[in-house]
Order: sequence, then structure tokens, then C-alpha cells
Amino acid sequence: MKGYFSLVLHSHLPFVKHPEYDYFLEEHWLFEAIIESYLPLLMNLERLRQENVKVKLTLSLTPTLCEMLSDSHLQEKFTAHLNKLCELSMKECERLKDDEVYREVAGFYRDRLESLRRFFTENLQSNVLLGYRRFMEAGMLEIITCAATHGFLPLLSVNEQAVRVQLRAAVYTHEKYLGVRPKGIWLPECAYYEGLDKLLSEAGIEFFFLESHGLIYANPTPRFGLFAPVFTPCGVAAFGRDPESGRQVWSSISGYPGDPDYRDFYRDIGYDLDYEYIKPYICPDGTRVFTGLKYHRVTGQGEYKMVYKPENAFNKAREHAENFHFNRERQIEHLSSYMDRPPLIVSPYDAELFGHWWFEGPEFIYHLFKTMDAHKVVEPITPGEYLERFPTNQMVHPSPSSWGKDGYFDVWINQQNDWIYQHLHKMADTMQMLASRYKDEPNHLLRRALDQMNRELLLAQASDWAFLITTGTAVEYATKRTRTHIANFIKLNDMVESGAIDEGALCDLESRHSLFEGIHFSIWD
Repeated sequence: MKGYFSLVLHSHLPFVKHPEYDYFLEEHWLFEAIIESYLPLLMNLERLRQENVKVKLTLSLTPTLCEMLSDSHLQEKFTAHLNKLCELSMKECERLKDDEVYREVAGFYRDRLESLRRFFTENLQSNVLLGYRRFMEAGMLEIITCAATHGFLPLLSVNEQAVRVQLRAAVYTHEKYLGVRPKGIWLPECAYYEGLDKLLSEAGIEFFFLESHGLIYANPTPRFGLFAPVFTPCGVAAFGRDPESGRQVWSSISGYPGDPDYRDFYRDIGYDLDYEYIKPYICPDGTRVFTGLKYHRVTGQGEYKMVYKPENAFNKAREHAENFHFNRERQIEHLSSYMDRPPLIVSPYDAELFGHWWFEGPEFIYHLFKTMDAHKVVEPITPGEYLERFPTNQMVHPSPSSWGKDGYFDVWINQQNDWIYQHLHKMADTMQMLASRYKDEPNHLLRRALDQMNRELLLAQASDWAFLITTGTAVEYATKRTRTHIANFIKLNDMVESGAIDEGALCDLESRHSLFEGIHFSIWD
């Protein structure tokens, strides 16, 4: 062994639950992630476990994602969605049984969806969190947390207690669903500001991750650059992202996902097939959507795409995993000549990249661990295990930074979304004041209203809304969600101040925004 490699996957989705509708498009963000990313990864971890391959993978599960994965309403909707896709895949096999071009890929989806359904219902008892916890307890996964609703912490820090509450709620939720307190955290958007380490330390967090320049521009400059962690003044470890390994996977142009053998993301039968045929499997209002059944590969410009060949694509994923490993060996060999300890390469990615955006990504991960296990030059390791082996590290002041466009905070505060923050800051101040005023309040109904105020504030603080507004994706939904949570907070505040609690309206909000049960408003005190 010459060096270490830490693969880090950040799993996050904003809390989206609409029990008032039988079908709600944005709920399908979760369903697509489960089918295309979460279940395939867990199935491949099971393959690796059975093959006795050493796996050390770091995975963040955000509190909002944990809440959705454990929500019975969303579980029922997901099961119905998966069953409907299995039905569609069967119909497709029948439709294409005499088509020599598309018959093979249709059969591939039928078999794949059936195996995913069996794994979900039989192995996981229809609970994805059970799979994550199983592999964590087997020592294959180090699961870390994130801020409660993925709040962009530098912009919430006007009220320090707002950041503290995001962290407290995260630790509580992690322990509730995974049975242990988290040692590490994925900072939302990898966003760091001076002084955040004090609050991380208070919450019992031992390590976090930074975008490359957050470590490179630290004061003093880290002796080992990005290839060993550093300690902040409060003793929390910071690990920097390696850009070289990242480019090979992130880039759809120069990276692996752009290979012409891989599946094309955008060509989907939900858009391609006859409307009357596909109508039962798209939005009830007739809006065409992705079904996940995609029959073409990346090749070609415009409408023309060659047919997808799963066997070729999965073989290419194995080749790319071997190439990635070869490059890490060369990188470690070079770094070792400059360091007095084995170098550590940290490669963090959005988990949904593997499977959802890059369909063959989970297969790439499977072969990467297989290759590392066979060569035994690059050793997979989690950050927690690395710190146990190397407890002495340089102390620096990391630079404020994020992994968003241009590396700082512009994505989350700009002319399109800056209106959000005056409300978030006022709401945080109000919540802190009310928590102090009513901490000994015996009225159960009033305390419920205050608890729901806390939920509405946390949901309004989600960085996803500002991000979607900036990028121009789902702008209407993101704006509506932000305004809805602000309005709900104000309405509840009026009830609390007047002493006239509308229990019916409160029950409705508790049903629709039902996360963080057990977290009370006193968390602000």
C-alpha cells in the first residue's frame, strides 16, 4: 500500500411532500433518485460484500432525505410508482418483441426494474434507510450528516443560533434514524466561513470537507496541500477536494460520462412515444416527463442517437474504473516523493451523479472497489479511519469558500434571490425570542404551534430554493415554497401572539410539513 483514497458521496434532496395531491411532479425527484442512484448503489454494495471485497465508502445522508425515506406516505407513493414502471417495462417488451433494434434494451429495463423491486421489497423491507444502516454496521459505510435542511450556513450566520439549530437538528435526526451520533458532516454546498468550526465542535462534529481553494488559501498554507487533512483552531478536521480525480468523473465533456457508449440522459420514451400510449405513465394533466426508460446512447448531435447497448456500457464502466484507479496510482506515486506520510486523495461527488445523471456510475463504483482490492496499492479509507491512524495534523485557518460556481457565495445570494434573506434573518430572531419567552409554557397547543414555526423556518432556510432560482430550474416551485414557508411562519406567529390557535390549520401544516418529529422549539434557547 502506498496511499489512501476516500470516495465521498453527498446524498441530498429537499423535503418535498404533498399529501394533498395523488400525483405531484416534484415528489418524483425522490423516486428517480431511489430507482437510479440509491438502490443500484446498495445492490452493488451487497455484491461487493458477498465477494469479500474491501469497501470503505463515505456517504452523507441529509436530515431531509432521511425524513423522506422514512415517511410512510412517500413510501406508498414510491412503491406505486415503481410498480407502474415495472408495468410499463412489461408493455414495452410486448410492443418491441419483434423489433430487432430495441428488443434487447427493453428487456434490460424489464429485468432491471424487477430486480430493483425485489431488492427493495424483500432485502430492504421497503425501507432504503435499512440498507444504509446495514452496510454502516457492516463497516463498509461511514455515514455522515449535513445541516438540517441544507441551509447555506454562511448566510444564516447573521444569527449564530440559526446555524447552531441547523446543526443540532441534524445530529438529532442522524441519531434517530441511524442509531449513532455523526462524526462527520457535509457542509451544505461545502460552504465554510470563519468561526463555523466552533459551532461544529459544539455539536460533536469531528470533520468536514472543503472545496480545494478553501484549503489551498488557508492561513498558513497547508504543508501537504490537499493530500492530508488539517485542523481548524477549534480542533475540527478539514479534508480538501482533489480536483484532478474530480474532473475525470464530473465533466460530461472531458470526463467518463461523455463516452459514446453510455446512456443518454435526455432521450426518454416519456417524450418519444405516442401520447395516447404513454399517457398513463406521465403527468395526469398530460405533461410529458421522464419515465427512466431511455433507449439511446450519448452518440450523435441533435435528435439522432444510436441505440443503447447495456453490455457495452457496463464493460466501459469497468474500463473507466480501471483507468481511474491507474491514474490514482500514478498520482499517489508522484505525491509520495514529497510527503513523509502516505498521501490521501479525497474525491467527493453528489451521490445522484452516479446512476441518475451517469447511469453506469454505480457500476463504475463497484469495479473501482474491486480494482483497489485486487491491486492493493491504493487503500480505500474513510475520513474517520484516517484520523484514527494520523491523529496529529497541521492547524490552519481555512478560507471562506464553497463548491458553487466561482467558488464563493454568489450562487446563493444575488439579484434574483437576495429578497429571501431579510425574511430568514427576521424569522430566526423571532424564533429565538419566542423560544426564550415560552420555554416554560404549559399550553400544549401553543407549544405545537411553536414547534411548527420552527419547522417552517428550517424549511424556508433550505439552500435548494435559492439555488434553483439562480439556475433557472423549477423557479416557480422554489419561489412558491420559500414564500409558503414564510407565510406559514407569519400566520403561526400571529396565532401565538394572539393566543388564538387555529387547531385545524395547525393540523394541516403538521400533516404536510411533517418532518423533525421530536425536535421542539426549545432547540432555539
